[in-house]
Amino acid sequence: MATLKIFNPATGALVTELPADDAASVATKAAAARAAQPGWARVPIHDKLQMIQRFRALVVAELETLAATLTQEVGKPIAQSRNELNGLLPRIDFFLEQAEGAIRDEHVFNGGGMHEQIGHPPLGVVANISAWNYPWFVGCNVIIPALLAGNTLLYKPSEYATLTGRHITRLMHASGVPAEVMQCLVGGGEVGAALLQQRLDGVFFTGSHATGLRIAHAVAGQLLKLQLELGGKDPMYVRADADVKAAAESLADGAMYNTGQSCCSVERIYVHAAVYEPFVEHFLATVAGFRQGDVTDPATYIGAITRAPQLDVLDAQVADAKAKGATVRCGGHRLPGPGNHYAPTVLTEVNHTMDVMREESFGPIIGIQKVAGDDEALALMNDTRYGLTAGIYTRDETAARQLMAQLNAGTVYWNCCDRVSPRLPWSGVGDSGVGLTLSTHGIQTFTRVKAWHLRQP
Repeated sequence: MATLKIFNPATGALVTELPADDAASVATKAAAARAAQPGWARVPIHDKLQMIQRFRALVVAELETLAATLTQEVGKPIAQSRNELNGLLPRIDFFLEQAEGAIRDEHVFNGGGMHEQIGHPPLGVVANISAWNYPWFVGCNVIIPALLAGNTLLYKPSEYATLTGRHITRLMHASGVPAEVMQCLVGGGEVGAALLQQRLDGVFFTGSHATGLRIAHAVAGQLLKLQLELGGKDPMYVRADADVKAAAESLADGAMYNTGQSCCSVERIYVHAAVYEPFVEHFLATVAGFRQGDVTDPATYIGAITRAPQLDVLDAQVADAKAKGATVRCGGHRLPGPGNHYAPTVLTEVNHTMDVMREESFGPIIGIQKVAGDDEALALMNDTRYGLTAGIYTRDETAARQLMAQLNAGTVYWNCCDRVSPRLPWSGVGDSGVGLTLSTHGIQTFTRVKAWHLRQP
């Protein structure tokens, strides 16, 4: 029998070993999901909403256990694991409040004996290949609206967050969702590949651009709904009129929170020359206050790098930047001892010949570049193949809106960063992906639009 070993990235210790799925078990689960879908679609929305309400209550009741599991398998500091779970609750509330209205039939015309309406039936059987960095957020962004819309779900959590994925599945079943309606697949890439060989109606993936491309190629012969939520190289610009200290504190948090392992982490910063030096000073002072150490300590802010190979990426970006003239203002190295730990790293005198300003870092590392003004900043911010988030720090709202309108990004920020709201869609431009989650649009994305032409006899 295939197995999956789970290690603690903060200590290197083996946590547990689980039985894994194989091609045969994946096919069996897919067939069960297909058979269960019509019956699940007929379950009244009121009953489904009650199940999600029970799921929410169970998350609250077990929050400490769930947070401890997340910290143990991902290396997220325990305070941030609790934050993720507490932050999930308003998202659940949004889906509970908005789902029924989002998928309700729309009556768009009635006259001359003709009635026209738009229906929102479910896609059918949906595959969700999810991410490890925010497994509760990212997983439930798909799981909850997909189930409420009437889909059955084949859910493959990341192999780096499998215990959390099993918790999510267990709590859904305990809330009344039938076992065949939501099924968890355990394993790595080979299990994901087997899942993509099944007859599916939708594939929803969150992860790297490279894996997203492989998924797109794998399902190219199927006419199904494909959504890819991929990475970013998220830029921020600090104008000369910004509150420099507030901007530095906000952006340091945006760059280093979750140990920089977020698709919307601040990954590059452009600062007007007039405020560049004080900004860097405030930024460095803020980073110096971020505590790194035992991830089970509530005071710890910088946790472990979840995937050990990412340490090589960070080392390579620092070496490349130094070779091309960058200055390492702090960090720039791994920490000794067990586990995957990297020192918070700030680079200045950077430019766009350096990988750290071009390629996704996904770690506690940031480059800060001096610019002459708005035009240069805008050109550099848009000089990327990604387009997830971007933002402006300034006291001038008019200037901010003018610049944000020209940014090639799915999400734009004014005087804030690294923020997600359930009321707003989450989408990307270019290599940051296709499709969206969240908002009422992110509920409807799990349905297919059906046109009804009804002539009175």
